[in-house]
Amino acid sequence: MENTAVLREWFDRVDSEKTGSIAAAQLKHAFAVGNLDFSLSVVQQMIRMYDFDRNGTMSFEEFVELNKFLLKVQHAFSDLERGRGYLVPDNVYEALVKIGFSLDSPAFYTVCESFDQNKNGRLRLDDFISLCIFLQSARYESLKFSC
Repeated sequence: MENTAVLREWFDRVDSEKTGSIAAAQLKHAFAVGNLDFSLSVVQQMIRMYDFDRNGTMSFEEFVELNKFLLKVQHAFSDLERGRGYLVPDNVYEALVKIGFSLDSPAFYTVCESFDQNKNGRLRLDDFISLCIFLQSARYESLKFSC
């Protein structure tokens, strides 16, 4: 979804009430249509990360920024999943490094275990995106408190 016109069309379909912004429930439903199963709390976290005007919803411009992050995450996943549809821990670590995250071993294994919904040592795309949203949110929070 790199083309702005395509993003606008997608955004306008999700913004069914034509308010110019989308709420977490609308975004969650839109992801579900695309076979990405995120909890409402993860979708709310996505919105908080890119809700620059702090109104609790996502404008088109904010959505474009979220999309850039999601594309980066998806590309890292796709580069390493090797047609399996999931990443194993070694691949997760490599993908996180590609995105720009650096975790020590205990933290890495803790987050892998936490986001492995099926507890089988494999992270599907939605699990991996949820993990990256968590790490990116933690990064933003730590930056806010260090200023």
